[in-house]
Amino acid sequence: MVSQNVAEIIKNHVLLEVEGIDRMYLNGYVPGLQTEGGFVHFVRQHLGFPIASTAVISPLSKAFVHAIEVFAKEQQVDLVAFDKKQRKDELTQEYLARASFTEGVLYIGKAQEKAAVFRTIHKRNAETGKSYPWISRGTALPNHYYFYLLDEDFGPLFIKFCAYFPYAVKVCINGHEWVKRQLTQEGIAFEALDNGVLSCENPTRLQALCDSLTSEKIDALFRKWLARLPHPYRPEDRAAGYRYELSILQAEFSLTQVLDFPRTGRQFFEEVIRENLDIGRPDQVQLIFNRRVTKRTPGSFRTRVLTEGVVPSQYAQYKHTKIKQYHKEGRALRTETTINDTYDFAIGRKLCNLPALREIGFSANRRLLNVQTLSHDCSIGKEKFNAVIRPIVKDKQRASALPFGDPRVLALMQALCLFELLPEGFRNADLRCKVAELLNQEPRSYSQGRMTYDLRRLRLHGLIERQPHSNRYRVTQEGVRIILFFTRAEARFFSVALAIEQPLESGQAPRVLVQASQAVDRLIQEAKLAA
Repeated sequence: MVSQNVAEIIKNHVLLEVEGIDRMYLNGYVPGLQTEGGFVHFVRQHLGFPIASTAVISPLSKAFVHAIEVFAKEQQVDLVAFDKKQRKDELTQEYLARASFTEGVLYIGKAQEKAAVFRTIHKRNAETGKSYPWISRGTALPNHYYFYLLDEDFGPLFIKFCAYFPYAVKVCINGHEWVKRQLTQEGIAFEALDNGVLSCENPTRLQALCDSLTSEKIDALFRKWLARLPHPYRPEDRAAGYRYELSILQAEFSLTQVLDFPRTGRQFFEEVIRENLDIGRPDQVQLIFNRRVTKRTPGSFRTRVLTEGVVPSQYAQYKHTKIKQYHKEGRALRTETTINDTYDFAIGRKLCNLPALREIGFSANRRLLNVQTLSHDCSIGKEKFNAVIRPIVKDKQRASALPFGDPRVLALMQALCLFELLPEGFRNADLRCKVAELLNQEPRSYSQGRMTYDLRRLRLHGLIERQPHSNRYRVTQEGVRIILFFTRAEARFFSVALAIEQPLESGQAPRVLVQASQAVDRLIQEAKLAA
């Protein structure tokens, strides 16, 4: 029989646990050619033209496109013009199925896509009336060339070149494919999971390989294929320092926990989703359906829980970063943090910042699981409850009470649930905006002074702690349990008890009182289980 407790499911029913980089989407750029001034310097100082104009770049772009066409012909590689509605992944799978080599170019795809480019505009001299060229940033729809590759170490990947100056590059790799190939090369038996590993005879080595995928290896892969493929910059350009660097556009950091039985994962999501539908934590909860859902599809699909024919999933979002959790192939629990903008965490985009991003991504996955575990069992005991709802004196500092049922306190608790998952904590302004929203107030009406007062009593009661040398706060381990108890108790009991009374039928108790009684029974039962 499957355990009903989320903590026990994670503790007793996980057969294999793997933490590693999933997909990464990288940007290749030439540092000296990202501004109008850099373009002017390239044309005038490097190419030797007296006037900076995009017209002088046109021969270089045509030469690059010609080199791609010649490469495709000499290497006998298909050059495919993508249709607008064509699915590139499906076409790539067809080429992979037919591939007879372990490393090489599968095919080259061509598509028109939007890109940032330099343009030549004409301005007029106010004194002489004569026009003169001026370099400006803009957008265009130039051709992009996708090189779909098969690498011995990294497996399937693609490198995309823009055919228009400054020839931006995009690179997409998959860390799980890299790990699978390393296991094969070392002769370690494993069973593959779609975009993951289901079982492995040496789990310790598997995790060590996942940890060994570094920015240096990714950069080396990029350099290797740059040397083999047509290059938009001539050797003399590269010798002058015009060389590509890599930055991170998107990085996925995953935690895969293979479960013993499919029903174990189903039970996990039934418990977790039930606990997270009522207070808005995570910030967005929805299901991914195994069928197409359009505007004409009847019904509400955002928070509806179905048990037949669906893959349950959860999403928590912070700025541009998302945490996704889903039941993978009915065998594994996949928790995955996707960072779409490294600046969300005050970290640069260069590939060398990958170690710092790994720490943030993997920490976010663990924190989500920790919150879910406490959410399912958030009993705090009578002594702790009384300490929170009464004034206290700590280190000669007096803090007022956090009364249970007070709307302002409840809004604070609900807001802290949202900020619990943030690896860098939160600031006064972050919490103030969310609390004001929960109280149906304008942010300016909830003053900074009121928020400072609330932060002080939350800190002295031990719910939050201030991070050293910063103005940021983080929810404590004990604080997570307290805020979840407050929000759960309110959602399960008081929201029901205060609902609109329905007409009584002869000889029957009001339905709302029956529901309230059932909610109390559940709370008591959970307290007994926790004890």
